[in-house]
Amino acid sequence: MFSGIIEEFATVVAIHQDRDNIDFTLTCSFTQELKIDQSVAHNGVCLTVVSIEGDRYVVTAMKETLDRTNLGLLKVGDKVNVERSMLMNGRLDGHIVQGHVDQTATCVAMEDANGSTYFTFEYPENREMARKGYFTVDKGSVTVNGVSLTVCNPTSNTFQVAIIPYTMEHTNFQDIRVGTVVNLEFDILGKYIARLQQLTQYNE
Repeated sequence: MFSGIIEEFATVVAIHQDRDNIDFTLTCSFTQELKIDQSVAHNGVCLTVVSIEGDRYVVTAMKETLDRTNLGLLKVGDKVNVERSMLMNGRLDGHIVQGHVDQTATCVAMEDANGSTYFTFEYPENREMARKGYFTVDKGSVTVNGVSLTVCNPTSNTFQVAIIPYTMEHTNFQDIRVGTVVNLEFDILGKYIARLQQLTQYNE
Protein backbone atom coordinates (compact mmCIF):
# COMPACT_ATOMS: atom_id res chain seq x y z
CA MET A 1 0.00 0.00 0.00
CA PHE A 2 1.24 3.49 -0.90
CA SER A 3 0.17 7.10 -0.49
CA GLY A 4 1.20 8.65 -3.81
CA ILE A 5 3.75 10.91 -2.12
CA ILE A 6 6.91 10.38 -4.17
CA GLU A 7 10.13 10.15 -2.19
CA GLU A 8 12.39 10.93 -5.14
CA PHE A 9 13.14 9.62 -8.59
CA ALA A 10 15.43 6.68 -9.27
CA THR A 11 17.51 6.47 -12.44
CA VAL A 12 17.45 3.45 -14.74
CA VAL A 13 21.05 2.24 -15.20
CA ALA A 14 20.46 -1.09 -16.96
CA ILE A 15 17.67 -3.05 -18.64
CA HIS A 16 17.78 -6.82 -19.19
CA GLN A 17 15.19 -8.87 -21.09
CA ASP A 18 14.56 -12.30 -19.55
CA ARG A 19 12.06 -14.11 -21.80
CA ASP A 20 8.78 -12.19 -21.30
CA ASN A 21 10.08 -10.36 -18.23
CA ILE A 22 12.31 -7.31 -17.95
CA ASP A 23 14.80 -6.74 -15.13
CA PHE A 24 15.36 -3.06 -14.39
CA THR A 25 18.47 -1.98 -12.52
CA LEU A 26 18.09 1.38 -10.82
CA THR A 27 19.94 3.63 -8.41
CA CYS A 28 18.59 6.06 -5.82
CA SER A 29 19.63 7.62 -2.52
CA PHE A 30 17.92 5.00 -0.30
CA THR A 31 19.20 1.85 -2.02
CA GLN A 32 21.20 0.91 1.10
CA GLU A 33 17.96 0.95 3.14
CA LEU A 34 16.17 -1.52 0.86
CA LYS A 35 15.78 -5.24 1.52
CA ILE A 36 15.21 -8.19 -0.77
CA ASP A 37 11.45 -8.86 -1.25
CA GLN A 38 10.58 -5.25 -0.32
CA SER A 39 7.83 -3.57 -2.34
CA VAL A 40 8.64 -0.26 -4.03
CA ALA A 41 6.35 1.66 -6.38
CA HIS A 42 7.98 2.63 -9.68
CA ASN A 43 5.92 5.16 -11.66
CA GLY A 44 3.05 3.87 -9.56
CA VAL A 45 3.73 0.17 -10.21
CA CYS A 46 4.36 -2.01 -7.16
CA LEU A 47 7.49 -4.08 -7.88
CA THR A 48 9.56 -6.40 -5.69
CA VAL A 49 13.24 -5.79 -5.04
CA VAL A 50 15.01 -8.99 -6.19
CA SER A 51 18.67 -8.04 -5.72
CA ILE A 52 20.84 -5.27 -4.29
CA GLU A 53 24.47 -4.54 -5.08
CA GLY A 54 26.16 -1.37 -3.87
CA ASP A 55 24.04 1.64 -4.78
CA ARG A 56 22.02 -0.33 -7.33
CA TYR A 57 18.98 -2.57 -7.01
CA VAL A 58 16.97 -4.72 -9.40
CA VAL A 59 13.22 -5.15 -9.85
CA THR A 60 11.42 -7.42 -12.33
CA ALA A 61 8.35 -6.55 -14.38
CA MET A 62 6.35 -9.39 -15.93
CA LYS A 63 4.53 -9.28 -19.26
CA GLU A 64 1.14 -8.33 -17.75
CA THR A 65 2.76 -5.32 -16.07
CA LEU A 66 4.64 -4.32 -19.21
CA ASP A 67 1.44 -4.55 -21.31
CA ARG A 68 -0.59 -2.41 -18.91
CA THR A 69 1.97 0.26 -17.94
CA ASN A 70 4.66 2.53 -19.38
CA LEU A 71 7.54 0.53 -17.89
CA GLY A 72 8.23 -1.18 -21.20
CA LEU A 73 8.99 2.25 -22.69
CA LEU A 74 11.77 3.00 -20.20
CA LYS A 75 15.32 3.55 -21.43
CA VAL A 76 18.66 3.70 -19.63
CA GLY A 77 18.96 7.16 -18.07
CA ASP A 78 15.21 7.67 -17.57
CA LYS A 79 13.92 8.96 -14.24
CA VAL A 80 11.36 6.84 -12.41
CA ASN A 81 9.21 8.07 -9.52
CA VAL A 82 9.77 5.82 -6.49
CA GLU A 83 7.93 5.40 -3.20
CA ARG A 84 8.44 2.77 -0.54
CA SER A 85 5.35 1.18 1.02
CA MET A 86 3.39 3.25 3.50
CA LEU A 87 4.05 3.08 7.25
CA MET A 88 0.82 2.45 9.16
CA ASN A 89 1.84 4.73 12.03
CA GLY A 90 2.11 7.87 9.89
CA ARG A 91 -0.16 10.41 8.23
CA LEU A 92 -1.80 9.61 4.91
CA ASP A 93 -0.68 12.73 3.07
CA GLY A 94 -1.88 11.64 -0.37
CA HIS A 95 -4.59 9.02 -0.82
CA ILE A 96 -4.83 5.22 -0.73
CA VAL A 97 -2.76 3.92 -3.64
CA GLN A 98 -2.45 0.19 -4.28
CA GLY A 99 0.40 0.25 -6.76
CA HIS A 100 -1.80 -1.61 -9.26
CA VAL A 101 -1.78 0.52 -12.40
CA ASP A 102 -5.07 0.31 -14.31
CA GLN A 103 -3.96 1.61 -17.69
CA THR A 104 -1.90 4.26 -19.43
CA ALA A 105 -2.84 7.74 -20.60
CA THR A 106 -1.19 10.23 -22.93
CA CYS A 107 -0.39 13.87 -22.21
CA VAL A 108 -2.31 15.88 -24.81
CA ALA A 109 -1.79 19.44 -23.52
CA MET A 110 0.30 21.55 -21.15
CA GLU A 111 -0.69 25.03 -20.00
CA ASP A 112 1.17 27.55 -17.88
CA ALA A 113 -0.76 28.61 -14.77
CA ASN A 114 1.33 31.54 -13.60
CA GLY A 115 3.95 29.42 -11.84
CA SER A 116 2.28 26.03 -11.89
CA THR A 117 1.44 23.89 -14.92
CA TYR A 118 -1.81 22.27 -16.01
CA PHE A 119 -1.35 18.88 -17.68
CA THR A 120 -4.22 17.32 -19.64
CA PHE A 121 -4.24 13.53 -20.00
CA GLU A 122 -6.36 11.40 -22.30
CA TYR A 123 -7.09 7.68 -22.08
CA PRO A 124 -9.22 5.34 -24.22
CA GLU A 125 -12.93 5.75 -23.56
CA ASN A 126 -14.48 2.50 -22.38
CA ARG A 127 -17.99 2.53 -20.93
CA GLU A 128 -17.69 -0.96 -19.46
CA MET A 129 -14.54 0.02 -17.57
CA ALA A 130 -16.22 3.25 -16.43
CA ARG A 131 -19.08 1.22 -14.96
CA LYS A 132 -16.46 -0.61 -12.89
CA GLY A 133 -15.11 2.65 -11.45
CA TYR A 134 -12.34 3.45 -13.91
CA PHE A 135 -13.06 7.15 -14.22
CA THR A 136 -12.20 10.49 -12.65
CA VAL A 137 -14.38 13.01 -10.81
CA ASP A 138 -13.84 16.71 -10.21
CA LYS A 139 -11.76 17.32 -7.07
CA GLY A 140 -11.29 13.57 -6.68
CA SER A 141 -7.99 11.73 -6.53
CA VAL A 142 -6.02 10.04 -9.28
CA THR A 143 -2.50 8.62 -9.42
CA VAL A 144 -0.32 9.64 -12.37
CA ASN A 145 3.09 7.92 -12.56
CA GLY A 146 2.68 7.17 -8.87
CA VAL A 147 1.91 10.77 -7.88
CA SER A 148 -1.26 11.43 -5.87
CA LEU A 149 -3.06 14.33 -7.57
CA THR A 150 -6.39 16.19 -7.52
CA VAL A 151 -8.52 15.99 -10.65
CA CYS A 152 -9.68 19.10 -12.51
CA ASN A 153 -12.15 19.36 -15.41
CA PRO A 154 -12.78 15.65 -16.01
CA THR A 155 -14.59 14.36 -19.10
CA SER A 156 -15.45 10.80 -20.06
CA ASN A 157 -11.84 10.16 -21.10
CA THR A 158 -9.72 13.18 -20.13
CA PHE A 159 -8.78 15.11 -17.02
CA GLN A 160 -6.41 17.84 -15.91
CA VAL A 161 -4.03 18.07 -12.96
CA ALA A 162 -2.20 21.14 -11.68
CA ILE A 163 1.48 20.59 -10.90
CA ILE A 164 3.16 23.00 -8.48
CA PRO A 165 6.87 23.83 -8.85
CA TYR A 166 7.89 21.55 -5.95
CA THR A 167 6.23 18.52 -7.56
CA MET A 168 7.74 19.41 -10.92
CA GLU A 169 11.21 19.57 -9.38
CA HIS A 170 11.00 16.35 -7.35
CA THR A 171 9.19 13.99 -9.75
CA ASN A 172 9.50 12.98 -13.38
CA PHE A 173 6.71 15.39 -14.28
CA GLN A 174 9.66 17.56 -15.28
CA ASP A 175 10.19 15.21 -18.25
CA ILE A 176 6.55 14.92 -19.34
CA ARG A 177 5.71 16.55 -22.65
CA VAL A 178 2.77 16.36 -25.05
CA GLY A 179 2.78 12.77 -26.29
CA THR A 180 4.34 11.28 -23.13
CA VAL A 181 2.68 8.07 -21.91
CA VAL A 182 1.96 7.90 -18.15
CA ASN A 183 0.56 5.31 -15.76
CA LEU A 184 -2.89 5.77 -14.22
CA GLU A 185 -4.39 4.26 -11.10
CA PHE A 186 -7.98 5.34 -10.50
CA ASP A 187 -9.24 5.85 -6.95
CA ILE A 188 -9.93 2.50 -5.25
CA LEU A 189 -12.86 4.02 -3.34
CA GLY A 190 -14.61 4.80 -6.62
CA LYS A 191 -14.10 1.21 -7.77
CA TYR A 192 -15.65 -0.19 -4.59
CA ILE A 193 -18.65 2.13 -4.85
CA ALA A 194 -19.15 1.20 -8.51
CA ARG A 195 -18.95 -2.51 -7.64
CA LEU A 196 -21.40 -2.12 -4.75
CA GLN A 197 -23.82 -0.36 -7.08
CA GLN A 198 -23.55 -3.22 -9.56
CA LEU A 199 -24.23 -5.83 -6.85
CA THR A 200 -27.21 -3.82 -5.58
CA GLN A 201 -28.71 -3.72 -9.07
CA TYR A 202 -28.21 -7.49 -9.47
CA ASN A 203 -30.09 -8.17 -6.23
CA GLU A 204 -33.08 -5.96 -6.95
